[in-house]
Amino acid sequence: MYDVYGVGNALVDSEYRVSEALLTESNFPKSGMSLVDEAARAQLLQLIETTHGISREKLASGGSAANTIATVAGLGGRTFYSCKVANDDTGDFFLGDLQRQKIDHNYVGSRPPSGVTGECISMITPDGERTLVTHLGITQSYSPQELVESALMQSKYLYIEGYLVSSESGLEAALRAQAIAKSAGVQIALTLSDIGMVEGFRDHFETLFEAGVDLVFANEDEALAWTGAPNRETAAQELASSQSAFAMTMSGEGALVGDGQGAAVFVPTTRVVPVDTTGAGDTFAGGVLHFLAQGMPLEEATRRAHPLASAVVSQFGARLSSIELKTLGAL
Repeated sequence: MYDVYGVGNALVDSEYRVSEALLTESNFPKSGMSLVDEAARAQLLQLIETTHGISREKLASGGSAANTIATVAGLGGRTFYSCKVANDDTGDFFLGDLQRQKIDHNYVGSRPPSGVTGECISMITPDGERTLVTHLGITQSYSPQELVESALMQSKYLYIEGYLVSSESGLEAALRAQAIAKSAGVQIALTLSDIGMVEGFRDHFETLFEAGVDLVFANEDEALAWTGAPNRETAAQELASSQSAFAMTMSGEGALVGDGQGAAVFVPTTRVVPVDTTGAGDTFAGGVLHFLAQGMPLEEATRRAHPLASAVVSQFGARLSSIELKTLGAL
């Protein structure tokens, strides 16, 4: 029934163009993802909007796995997304966006619980780098209750967002999803998501790998942190030795990929001048998963996914339109 079933955080992205000076003043690490409480979120918004007078440029549905699922759906794939939102305006916006993209979800026929839907403040500096500050809200309590077993069992791929490991209930949901997928012969894909997640929650990631992962997505920094390797080539060797397939992206250069059976292969891409790097890895993963679900080998799926990632970093925003995706995906 589905090409990809995603599990991950449901966030609405508030995007701002900021200066390097403002980013320094905010004290958040550039290009990273920081989790904050409601008070810290309010303080940051005051700095951006009140102190510096910067208005929000865009409100968009987000979350790493949600961006990946939206990419698969935009390419014409059949998708399902298990998420947790609140019964508020932000939650309605998020679910409405899923419906517009024909993405099935776990709230079809029911209302979300009371609470506050998660939000991610995305600060884009002039060099195109994005710094994310996330208030998880109700998605902090993402749990196995958000899973729809019948839909997962009828999917080709399960895609797990690494950010879920930041909470015990999120990890429990990921492990439950893995167990369901394994029982039904569904391929399991995992993204390491962020170097901060790898460094801060290594034991949780190890638990996921022990439970079984068929395909790993990581950028170079995440792969180096996970493997402890001194360089990208050694990191690729370490990933290859795990017997999981992997795709390690290397910014604008391309990706090292392996099918778990042999040495890594370098798949180059065309360099572009980045405008906004938000969603690059998510879009790449969505492209790879879509083409894999269509029966292509990993190397070819990676080659076909590169133009999608290049296009998304050449614009402001984390997602491409369905028209852009289908045009690029046909190349």
